[in-house]
Amino acid sequence: MNEPLRVGLIGYGLAGSTFHAPFISTTAGLHLSAVVTANPERQDQARRDHPGADVLERVEDLWARAADLDLVVVATPNRSHVPLATAAIEAGLAVVVDKPLAATAAEAAELARLAAERGVPLTVFQNRRWDSDFRTARRLVTDGLLGDVLRFESRYERWRPQLKAGWREHDDPAEAGGLLYDLGSHLVDQALQLLGPVTQVYAELDRRRPGARVDDDVFVALHHVGGARSHLWMSAVAAEPGPRLRLLGDRGAFVIHGMDGQEEVLRSGGLPTGPDWGREPAEQWGRLIVDGHSEAVPSEPGAYPDFYAGVVAMLRHGAPSPVDPAEAIAALTVLEAARRSATEQRVVIVGGA
Repeated sequence: MNEPLRVGLIGYGLAGSTFHAPFISTTAGLHLSAVVTANPERQDQARRDHPGADVLERVEDLWARAADLDLVVVATPNRSHVPLATAAIEAGLAVVVDKPLAATAAEAAELARLAAERGVPLTVFQNRRWDSDFRTARRLVTDGLLGDVLRFESRYERWRPQLKAGWREHDDPAEAGGLLYDLGSHLVDQALQLLGPVTQVYAELDRRRPGARVDDDVFVALHHVGGARSHLWMSAVAAEPGPRLRLLGDRGAFVIHGMDGQEEVLRSGGLPTGPDWGREPAEQWGRLIVDGHSEAVPSEPGAYPDFYAGVVAMLRHGAPSPVDPAEAIAALTVLEAARRSATEQRVVIVGGA
């Protein structure tokens, strides 16, 4: 119990190097033991970033040392999530899978079934639950400051009009590319966390950039069981983004602009340490509006480190998973309904025809 959990990280692209390795290496109770990447440049980067980790070229080399590991993190292109997680489960290793858990809800459900059958912990890296803006909005809803929520508006809008090489631009459904599955995995997850299950889904999926093969400008509308509605936008062609979040309740409203700052710090090489991690400057705070009166609301600190702290608690103390696979399956069900809605140009009843 005093020895750290030994972690094997598969993939050292953006996800592995920026969103996983920094947290694995700084979370008490975890030790980054091995990194798998076939790319020579990424191998060199991994050695520089984490000199205490073995850098392996093939995933087979990781399975060969399964007895020396406690946890595997899958941070690879989407099409490989299920086969790699399956192999880890069959090796008896706990697994963290980057979002989306799978390309389809059926594949995700089968993976979750296998993990439960083998008694192997499985969780999903939905880090945007720990964004500063979302944590603040959730606190206001929980505290009842908005009353009953009527509408939740949420956006991840960017100005990236030029196509880039990479699997995310491939239109093979197995790749789960495009913005619906990339950014929509976060936005739908947040909506379900905030307002609960969904009964109806309507979506518009467009390809705006010349030569685009996958959706790059998306709108999704959700009708929740409780009557609230979520309106979600994701775009690569938004020269002027809208509010990051806008919540409308029967007592008040909350609006916040700008993105959570944790990703920017991570991309610049910063580590998730120190008491000021995730704190947003006052000029980035959102505003609470009640009866025409508007006031700034101090933002909850962004808390990506809480995910891996939750993984340690899950494995060491039997705490609940930081992200239940059932929740990832529910989000994938909504994403599939959104794609069907856009294709058939109609509202889709979740769980029905």
